[in-house]
Amino acid sequence: MKCLLVFACLSIALCLAAPAPEADIIELVSEVNADNYNYKFETSDGTKQEQHGSLKNLGPEEDALQVAGSYSYTGDDGQTYAITYVADENGFQPQGEHIPHL
Repeated sequence: MKCLLVFACLSIALCLAAPAPEADIIELVSEVNADNYNYKFETSDGTKQEQHGSLKNLGPEEDALQVAGSYSYTGDDGQTYAITYVADENGFQPQGEHIPHL
């Protein structure tokens, strides 16, 4: 569970560092519990992110963090890019219209 808390705190810290310097945070919601967490934020430049994570029991003495979320932002070309993802024992699995499908 310590790993979950550390991961959640690092994720939130990295995400808050991500907005451009000229963007203000207009919404921020964060909840961290012993076995799960949720957060979301939106900035004045239209960047949005939300994520939730929880522990998944893989066996008698093995837990894994499973995370799901999404983010969107406006690129330098003016287009809005949106990504949804899952990260679990199978790795990071992003999906988005601009991401090539394998």
